[in-house]
Amino acid sequence: MTALAAAIRRHPLITFFVLAFVIGWSPWPFGIEGTALLPCAPLVAAVIVGAVTGTLRDLGSRLIRWRVPWYCYVAAIGLPLVVIFGTVGLHGGASWQFAWADLAILFALRWINPLDGPLGEEPGWRGFALPRLDARHAPLLSAAVLGLVAAVWHLPLVFVTQGNKVGWVGLLTTFVITFVYCWLFRRANGSVLLVMLFHVIQGTIVPGTFGYEGQDVDDVLTLGFYAWMTVAVALVVFDRAAWRPAPRAVGVRPSAGVLTTPVVQP
Repeated sequence: MTALAAAIRRHPLITFFVLAFVIGWSPWPFGIEGTALLPCAPLVAAVIVGAVTGTLRDLGSRLIRWRVPWYCYVAAIGLPLVVIFGTVGLHGGASWQFAWADLAILFALRWINPLDGPLGEEPGWRGFALPRLDARHAPLLSAAVLGLVAAVWHLPLVFVTQGNKVGWVGLLTTFVITFVYCWLFRRANGSVLLVMLFHVIQGTIVPGTFGYEGQDVDDVLTLGFYAWMTVAVALVVFDRAAWRPAPRAVGVRPSAGVLTTPVVQP
């Protein structure tokens, strides 16, 4: 056990990714007709590796980090709303009779449900993995690596025939939207709370909210992919400061297991 713990401490990021896939994909062979992925896998993996490496306190502080620049709240709330309402407006044929009470309940539950994306994924992908990637690579490369890993991790959802099915365009969207998540995380001084807010809103109002079914859903999601790709490219091109490598002195201190996040100046 001591040797295993030592190996995890030497390779925390690799261990996290392996656990996220092993835990997350464990239902796949048995759940092709339904649940094929455990959404809580990144959270569980982050807690396990964090406990072994002594970095759970860092993760916990990120979960409650609410003192961030005001525009981060605007982006976390506004970007997903602009994309979904914009794509629905372009597609047309939507029903605007919302069940507001149901949306409010869903919004609240997504914050505390580990079997949903915001709580199940964000503490792992952004709270645990991204700072460690940024400590080793340029931010753009970190975002690309994390986007690829997260997209592949969602692969089982392409093959389910019931429940939360995701098409190939969904995987492409996962990749490009990762750049938006990474931008927000860095601008919000490493706050998991802000990227969770983004994720909660993104999944609360969806094509089905507007009464879409079948091909209409696929069409709106395809428009969403192009919209998120446009947003990602714009953030990379017009906010280059957010993608500058952090100073070499900032990052993981292996001897103490302490992880810090550089503050990106506007």
